[in-house]
Amino acid sequence: MKIATYNVNGINGRLPVLLKWLKETSPDIVCLQELKAPQERFPLQDINNAGYQAIWNGQKSWNGVAILAKNREITEVQRSLPGDTDDVQSRYIEAIIDQMVICCLYLPNGNPYPGPKFDYKLSWIKRFKRRTNQLIKMELPAILIGDFNIIPEPMDVYKPERWENDALYRTEVRKAFKDLQKKGWLDSIRSLYPDEKIYTFWDYLYKAYDRNAGMRLDHILLSPYLQPRLLSGGVDSHVRGWEKSSDHAPVWIELSDHL
Repeated sequence: MKIATYNVNGINGRLPVLLKWLKETSPDIVCLQELKAPQERFPLQDINNAGYQAIWNGQKSWNGVAILAKNREITEVQRSLPGDTDDVQSRYIEAIIDQMVICCLYLPNGNPYPGPKFDYKLSWIKRFKRRTNQLIKMELPAILIGDFNIIPEPMDVYKPERWENDALYRTEVRKAFKDLQKKGWLDSIRSLYPDEKIYTFWDYLYKAYDRNAGMRLDHILLSPYLQPRLLSGGVDSHVRGWEKSSDHAPVWIELSDHL
């Protein structure tokens, strides 16, 4: 089973890129972020025609998350992160597919640091940790997947010394990522490639993609129950080079069907 995440950076404007990638790689489950489309503007017919069912939570101009599945039933669990009824930003959607809990997230960027946006990021992370701890305690096969807007380690960004006071790389958010790992969540891509330079995002400015001046922001974390099933994974970095592509590349893993 192939499971992927892709920050599409505008689903309608980049629909040809998304459909081309889906056709090329045929993942079974896909989590999307930054739809940048209101609920009624999600291109469901095109997604269905590509062979996928979908659940999504749109938002006008910003944010937005979706889960797609091919030939599999999607049972929605929740479409917002519990813990703050005043939070209207569409950044989280959770479903059960094939007896796995799929937690698709678009964690806040948090810039500029310091400031209210960074405070919101930290409070969002606290709520997220509460949910992830519940999943660990319930010993469920679960996946935390999406754009975390966290650079975990110096090796995960081009010239890390430039990022020390950026909300993506601040010690507080890197510690939060480590805390998830300490609780039992496996950073699947890094576990497969412990020493390799791997990026998932390249800015549109300064020919960042051509120079491979990127960062690793998109992650797939597995609960202990699923970790023995991890077979392979990678980043479809070539997609970032396609015309009118997102500034992120798709990230994917493959799981065996059984333990």
